[in-house]
Amino acid sequence: MTPALVAEHGLTPDEYDRILKSLGREPNLVELGIFSALWSEHCSYKSSRVLLRELPTTGARVLQGPGENAGALDIGDGLAVVFKMESHNHPSFIEPYQGAATGVGGILRDVFTMGARPIALLDPLFFGDPRAPRMHGLVDGVVRGIAGYGNCIGVPTVGGSTFFHSGYDKNILVNVMAVGLARHERIFRAKASGVGNPVLYVGSKTGRDGIHGASMASDVFDEEKAQRRPTVQVGDPFVEKLLLEAVLEALEGDAVVAIQDMGAAGLTSSSFEMCARGGVGMRLDLSRVPVRETGMTPYELMLSESQERMLIVAERGREGEVAAVFERWGVDVAVIGEVIAAPRMELLFRGESVAELPIAPLVDEAPIYHRPFTLPEPLPETSVSLDGAPPDAEALRTLLVSPNLCGKQWIWDQYDWSVRTNTVFGPGSDAAVLRVKGTSKGLALTADVNPRFVAADPYRGAAHAVAEAALNVACAGAEPIGVTDCLNFGNPERPEVMGQLAASIRGLSDACRAFGIPVVSGNVSLYNETDGRSIPPTPTVGLVGLLEDVSRAVPMAFRRAGHVVALLGETRDELGAGEYLAAVLGREEGPCPRLDLARASALVTALGELAAAGHLASAHDVSSGGLAVALAECAMASGLGAEIDVPSTLPGTRLLFSESAHRAVVSFEEGRPVLEVVRRHGVQAVEIGRVAEGPLRVAVNGAAPFEIEPAELRNLSETAFVKHLEVVT
Repeated sequence: MTPALVAEHGLTPDEYDRILKSLGREPNLVELGIFSALWSEHCSYKSSRVLLRELPTTGARVLQGPGENAGALDIGDGLAVVFKMESHNHPSFIEPYQGAATGVGGILRDVFTMGARPIALLDPLFFGDPRAPRMHGLVDGVVRGIAGYGNCIGVPTVGGSTFFHSGYDKNILVNVMAVGLARHERIFRAKASGVGNPVLYVGSKTGRDGIHGASMASDVFDEEKAQRRPTVQVGDPFVEKLLLEAVLEALEGDAVVAIQDMGAAGLTSSSFEMCARGGVGMRLDLSRVPVRETGMTPYELMLSESQERMLIVAERGREGEVAAVFERWGVDVAVIGEVIAAPRMELLFRGESVAELPIAPLVDEAPIYHRPFTLPEPLPETSVSLDGAPPDAEALRTLLVSPNLCGKQWIWDQYDWSVRTNTVFGPGSDAAVLRVKGTSKGLALTADVNPRFVAADPYRGAAHAVAEAALNVACAGAEPIGVTDCLNFGNPERPEVMGQLAASIRGLSDACRAFGIPVVSGNVSLYNETDGRSIPPTPTVGLVGLLEDVSRAVPMAFRRAGHVVALLGETRDELGAGEYLAAVLGREEGPCPRLDLARASALVTALGELAAAGHLASAHDVSSGGLAVALAECAMASGLGAEIDVPSTLPGTRLLFSESAHRAVVSFEEGRPVLEVVRRHGVQAVEIGRVAEGPLRVAVNGAAPFEIEPAELRNLSETAFVKHLEVVT
């Protein structure tokens, strides 16, 4: 092997020396490709694994933690919620439609491979400045890709987020979270076992699309790499729908021993990982793999990332009944090998051996790097200047039409977010809420992160993402029970980027421990860098909440004129790293808002207690844009206004647009003990007004109020997003 060929496969000289020592010989080209894929950052987590051990992964509800296709939590009644978040960042920048579509397909397979029927998708998306080159096409392609795949397969996209920042101009992020339901006893795992058991290939035929996809996702971007369209997979949601139904039917019996999605690195990762988990090996005949292109080589067959494919280990003698299920659904199926006792992979092609590799060096003994890192210094706790600040009403209008805060109906309208009739609250809510049919329960789902907060203070910003997600589901009336994450960062070979990653993971860990919620699945996406510029650190948090009684779900919209409006939590002078500074004053500066995890947890507990007792008419978290934006969103969602006068020691602008953490706006009937319950939990609470017909009228400390009609607010918000896209030619 030449140094150039080794480098082309993304392997360092030291890594190649390790390969030589582990094999005692030079690898052939097929074997080199397999090492390249499994030792890539995308598959091995070689830069992040030592840090991820810090995350809490156990708990009373945990049925399956990290290490499988998805995590699983007990929700009672013999049911489990199965969920995971993944990224498809590089592919979506190269080819937005297929990149996003196959991201959806891949995360859905992670869920139904566990034996769970998918019930929901969420799409946290991060784009560059709307005026940046290609951004209009990237936004359009990504949204159409998510819609095209999710709608066709019949899984609703019920929530997510959309964030714009110039830091993503040349490296957008497409994160997708999938959620499913399974019976406890029908959760399946990817652990091969049983010497002599047959190995079945099921799903689409293999083509040349996606070869080196895992390696491409483990390297920085440049203009040349951005043209590598062949590394992007091509999906077919109609085939995936057939595969989904066939897989779930096959798993109803007891003939399937293990099952694994062919995701990153395709047949390579699925086969090696199944063997590693079971301590066994496999003998595969690659000439039996169904193909859609002529002349495919063993190298291509092992490394193709063609979509909609699975690998199954069946009970010996029962492969026929498994195959019959897939044939009945019109899905390709072939027996391509068997389980062997020796922990090695033996690959044959047309009667000849083309590779023989031990399992452990490729999976369990992949390189682990303790990369040097420099922890960032948090910015000092200072008040930011408001020089040139416009009147508060004008500032509110500016915020409501800003790319990050305006309505995203243009996106939501492309998603079938109510298919399967489980959706109670859909996109635009603090958290999506879905009913669990056959029970009284509901699930609340959200995904959250504020990249500006993380950039200002990676530790605190990541903890904010957990706290915000927990507050989102609590406002909907749910108890937060589990987290999945998608850690999107730049080049880990840069000490400052590794410092961001290390601090963020510590922040996630401390916040999850404070709320008592485990991290049961997730993904790390590194090398999100183009031309030497890394993305803003973006540790996305997906969170699942449980409602014992879905009829107690709490909406964010005001419900009735005359209801009391209250602000829960303390507001401080904290405009730093906020949306007001960026959108209204055109500045990005200042410290990330402080975070008291004990108080945040107390507020979440109090909201859950109030919702369970039926005391709340509405609840909405106060986050980006502050109190003024939160009140406007409650008014827009209902068409009702409010008479608001907030008592505060802060000046009006700082009070209305502060992004202080762990706060919520609630409304309720006169006489309900809302303030008493909240204060009993040690959280500040103050009545600030009443819901009313007519305009939203807002004052601070009795000063002259500003007022805006809910219809005007809604019109501003709902028309702004398309205008942002239209300015791009």
